[in-house]
Amino acid sequence: MVLASERGRKPDRDEPGYSSIAGFTDPIDPLHREAMRKGAARRAQARRLAAEDEQEPLHDHPRRPRRTRMQRFRRLVLALFIVFFCVPALLFFAVYWSADIPEPGEVAVEQPAIIYASDGTSVLTKIIPPQGNRVPIPLSDVPIPVRDAVLAAEDRNFYTNPGYSTSGFLRAARDNVLGHDNAGGGSTITQQYVKNAFLSSERTITRKMRELIIAAKMSRQWSKDEILSAYLNTIYYGRGAYGIASAATAYFGKPVPELSLAEGAVLASLIRSPSILDPETHGDQLRTRWEYVLNGMVEMGVLAPGDRDATIFPAIIPASDVPTDTTQLGPEGLVRAQVLAELRAAGFTDTDINTGGLQITTTIDLAAQNGAQAAVRGSTAWQPAELRSAVVSIDPRSGAVRAYYGGEDGLGFDFAQAPLQAGSSFKVFALIAAVRQGIPITRNLDSSPIKDRNTTITNVGNESCGQCSMAEALKRSLNTSFYRLTMTMGDGPNAIASAAHDAGIPEYIPGLDYETLTEAGAPPLNGIVLGQYEVRAIDMASAYATIAADGVYHQPYFVQKVTTSYGEVLLDRGIPEERVGRQPDGPDQRITSGVARAATQAMLPIAAYSNGHALADGRPSAAKTGTTQLGDTKFNKDAWMIGFTPSLSTAVWVGTENPQPLKNGRGADIYGSGLPSDIWKQTMDAALAGTPIEQFDVAPLPEPTPPPAPSRGFDIFNPPTTRRTQPPMIIIPPPPTMPFAPSQPDESPPPTEPSQQEEWFPGIGGNGGR
Repeated sequence: MVLASERGRKPDRDEPGYSSIAGFTDPIDPLHREAMRKGAARRAQARRLAAEDEQEPLHDHPRRPRRTRMQRFRRLVLALFIVFFCVPALLFFAVYWSADIPEPGEVAVEQPAIIYASDGTSVLTKIIPPQGNRVPIPLSDVPIPVRDAVLAAEDRNFYTNPGYSTSGFLRAARDNVLGHDNAGGGSTITQQYVKNAFLSSERTITRKMRELIIAAKMSRQWSKDEILSAYLNTIYYGRGAYGIASAATAYFGKPVPELSLAEGAVLASLIRSPSILDPETHGDQLRTRWEYVLNGMVEMGVLAPGDRDATIFPAIIPASDVPTDTTQLGPEGLVRAQVLAELRAAGFTDTDINTGGLQITTTIDLAAQNGAQAAVRGSTAWQPAELRSAVVSIDPRSGAVRAYYGGEDGLGFDFAQAPLQAGSSFKVFALIAAVRQGIPITRNLDSSPIKDRNTTITNVGNESCGQCSMAEALKRSLNTSFYRLTMTMGDGPNAIASAAHDAGIPEYIPGLDYETLTEAGAPPLNGIVLGQYEVRAIDMASAYATIAADGVYHQPYFVQKVTTSYGEVLLDRGIPEERVGRQPDGPDQRITSGVARAATQAMLPIAAYSNGHALADGRPSAAKTGTTQLGDTKFNKDAWMIGFTPSLSTAVWVGTENPQPLKNGRGADIYGSGLPSDIWKQTMDAALAGTPIEQFDVAPLPEPTPPPAPSRGFDIFNPPTTRRTQPPMIIIPPPPTMPFAPSQPDESPPPTEPSQQEEWFPGIGGNGGR
């Protein structure tokens, strides 16, 4: 039909009329066209419904009636009820039952850790966390008027409320929604404590709700006095004071039990805004708040109006007069840094350290520590201000660090941990390497100059012994003899490095990006024997301690015992039966006892030979000095004295912070046998005073013997000389007999001007009797 064909064709407005069976038809107008479209749509829908009915004849789909306005209102109310009541209620109960409230004594709050000397009673220093200068005290120590002042300032209904304030929560929620700056106020004392002890300080409704819920549960499990006690011991009062005990000291310089009503009201006033109410900058605002607190006490009925009128604003000490812990800033502060590092290595977390109220007993011997500090200060009092020193003493039998001095600034650079050139003190490890290879310390060595890599190696002041034993060359610190020894040993540089590592020089130390005793990771050169590679003072003390212990290495350590504030032992490095926690590496026989004793035997006369620094009361010691050279100059840069008895090994370094000539107060060069030996002797004498005089289990050195007659064979240690017709005359000055008096300037060696032809190995050096 013509009409059927019209369904699929888009009509044209300008199309003329046409003829049909029904007659002539006018063009289709818009209204007629829209009616046709709707009719077609209804017919198509009817066909679809009919088809669905044929497929599912058993189901009836009545049309859903349209909801009324009342029905929609009821659904809206139900949704709001679920969102604003049911969901919060479910969350409330979920948080309430999941919240784990510890017992009052189990709450972890930051508090100082006390570091004691080895006697367990003498305080060396403290570890103060960011918010940890708290000194917890029982509530009974807080006077009742002071408690009432805190309640008047912060929570006047404390003993009757359920631990939270609903009105305060709604007010905080309103302020958060409106974006007010003071959002979050209205908390009870319980809520404030919960926020400080368990939550963050973020200003959100979620945090406020958790605060309210935990406070409600805490009020059911803790007594009000327990909550108040915890609150007073943790809240911040300004001036860096956390807890009321610290606040009483910071503002009034007295303990809490001695606080008056007026002073307690000042502390209570500060709790709301410690910085805004600082007495030195906002005294008027503090006084206004103080009066508000007293008036509140009157309203609470705990203060009579007459007593209120008679109360006078108290005097507050200036902030500059607040007592400070000077041990944080002195040499003990560097001990604290080592203790912290060791605790972390033993598995202690920052939370353990900052909240455990730890009682840390160290290995530091008070006599040795005080002796080291006094020796440095006394010996350097008249010296140039740029001089720096380091002293480390270690017990050879255990590895316990008995004295530790890395500088005067407890928060500054630690020179006992600084990588430094050791100079001639490293020759001891060459001797050990030689003895390991079967070369005895009695073997004669040639001390004439020697060339290596276009550099001539000589001795200080062109000193020479001609040919003398290895032990004698060590005593005189002859560079040429030991350099020649290194060149003739099997793989000499590596043998020396191995001996030093076995003795206790670590393979890696902080501050070096490559293995120690190497050329930036490449094999060491012959200059290792003259101490050209960097080590630390604590490493040298430890390495010499291994020699003192007949070759047995003990890892150095500072921490002896750690207990919590309530007596639990967390770490104990005492007798084996009582040990707890991680222990230092066990004893390790790294050098045979025969080799170690040979080294000790060669070192025995050196302290006395080095400007008369033998220990008091004839106590035997084995030692070695060392001096390094400042670049290509003829000046000194570092000076060392390291020595030991069977019970104590001490390393002393003297140098400067920046590269510059090492001079004493008279402008003379400083050698290892001078200022460092002064400090070493004083430290050792102080530490060992009153202890038994122990002997080394070694035979005395034999008297020097003349060099053997030349034979047909070629001796690489003693090459033949063709021009010499008679042996050289060797004059060995006897040790000084005058008593040791380090305070007299004449004890230091006079300045020496080297001859023009003298050459030292660049960057290193040595000292004969110096």
